[in-house]
Amino acid sequence: MKRPIIMSMLTGAALLVSTLLGAAPARSADVPAEFGTDWHDPVTAAPAVDRPSGRSCEVTVAEAQFRDFTPYRGTYTPPDGCGDRWSKVVLRLDGKVKGRQFDRLGYLHVGGVEIFRTSTPEPSPDGIEWSVEKDVTRYSDTFRSRQDVEMLIGNVVDDTYTGVIDVKVTLTFYAGKPATAPDRVLTLGDGGDTLTTPRNSERVVAEVYATGSGGGCEEYWYLTVPKEAPYSCQADDGPYREVQVRVDGRLAGIATPFPTVWTGGWSNPFLWYVIPGPRAFDIKPIEYDLTPFAGILNDGRPHRLEVSVVGVPEGQSGWSTPVNVLVWQDAGRAVVPGRLLRDDTGDLTDSTAYTPGTEHRLDTEGGHRLTVAGYLDTSHGRVTTTVTRTLAHTSVHRWTDGENVDGLDATWTDDEAVTADGRGPAVTTRTHRAYTMNGTTTVGADDRLRTVLTLGDRADAVTTRGGRRMAWSRLEDTYTGDATYTVGVPRDQRHAVGTTSEHYLLLGSGGCHDRRLTTVQGVLTEDRGGC
Repeated sequence: MKRPIIMSMLTGAALLVSTLLGAAPARSADVPAEFGTDWHDPVTAAPAVDRPSGRSCEVTVAEAQFRDFTPYRGTYTPPDGCGDRWSKVVLRLDGKVKGRQFDRLGYLHVGGVEIFRTSTPEPSPDGIEWSVEKDVTRYSDTFRSRQDVEMLIGNVVDDTYTGVIDVKVTLTFYAGKPATAPDRVLTLGDGGDTLTTPRNSERVVAEVYATGSGGGCEEYWYLTVPKEAPYSCQADDGPYREVQVRVDGRLAGIATPFPTVWTGGWSNPFLWYVIPGPRAFDIKPIEYDLTPFAGILNDGRPHRLEVSVVGVPEGQSGWSTPVNVLVWQDAGRAVVPGRLLRDDTGDLTDSTAYTPGTEHRLDTEGGHRLTVAGYLDTSHGRVTTTVTRTLAHTSVHRWTDGENVDGLDATWTDDEAVTADGRGPAVTTRTHRAYTMNGTTTVGADDRLRTVLTLGDRADAVTTRGGRRMAWSRLEDTYTGDATYTVGVPRDQRHAVGTTSEHYLLLGSGGCHDRRLTTVQGVLTEDRGGC
């Protein structure tokens, strides 16, 4: 089957990130007329992980060269000299690769818990290096004892694809006042399994590292069309996707997956050589507050927790959904009883309208709403938790016969409200997430392929107590790219040109981060802060 013109070259398993600060921006006179055999090392505009001052201890978790799909296996040992309660734990990956290679996915498991997931950049013939950081303090419970380690960045090395992926991963532990972290970190298999939570759980959060990947059509699920439409990637109901969590068969959480574009995406690797799309180097897990179900989970028996992706054709693979369950326990009670009070599921809407013509068009609208509520009788009184989540998706997909013109304009929203109501004033956190994708790839008569693309990752959150604002944040991460090259010719004859940029703005109670990056032909021409 012919793959669509807008596609990723990603194959492999699945991993996670931060940024590599490179040299100062180049002058315009130093920018070549087209891409050469080397370019700036990968860089993102996202903020680096804040690191506390004071004593720290570093542990190497994995050090490996990935040539195939053989996992690295080792043993993690807790650090000496920094205690067993930490103010912060920071993961760092340092990687390098040279030659020719697709973008790859990877994962890192410690004690079976997935703590890290990312994709890799595509290398230059001369070689690149990159670095990734992630705050992994939430997994402190896992790090307190000796654990098995498994890491994999699935790769293929042969006469054509020569890039061996060389990585080292460390954990740095910072002594000091311990951070507020989950008391227990439980893990399930990919897609879900049974688990038994502590009987005094007072907060339960599931996190799912959901990625559509593996080289099939679910790698770019947002472009799929119903079977009646003449397009190379088809799905029974089109592009609507939703990641659902069920507890004992009962719907407990819904969420919109982030439409990640990997570093070979939209058939144009020249868009991503230096600046990746949002989250491509930081695959964040989807979080579900399952506290309304804690009264059921606290009975001491195993319960089934399952994850599924709505919209995937039956029997088709392509999604990875590993699950961790984070549990906060009530130190004042051995057993915390409770009850599920409400689970109202709205109708899931998913409609597509296909219009044939010289330019084919598919209009899609979809959405869903879920409200769950439950109480727990904790040592500090009865607390009722209510979670409401509302999803919506609209998109317009246009393409021509042969897919020499292929474009998408799409928006996804994921609104969530979590309220904890106990003896004091109710505390509510409202989060509005919006993801956008607007781009077109064209192939002209001269075999010049051009992609123009804008991606957006936005989130607004506010926490109130008794109606008064306690904390707030606003994130706007915007990527834009325009790249052209000649297809069907050797690499040195592609005559590729491209301009890419990222603006990452984070405001809130914790301060401000504002950074802009621009590249031209792989040369960093702008690196500017605004706060």
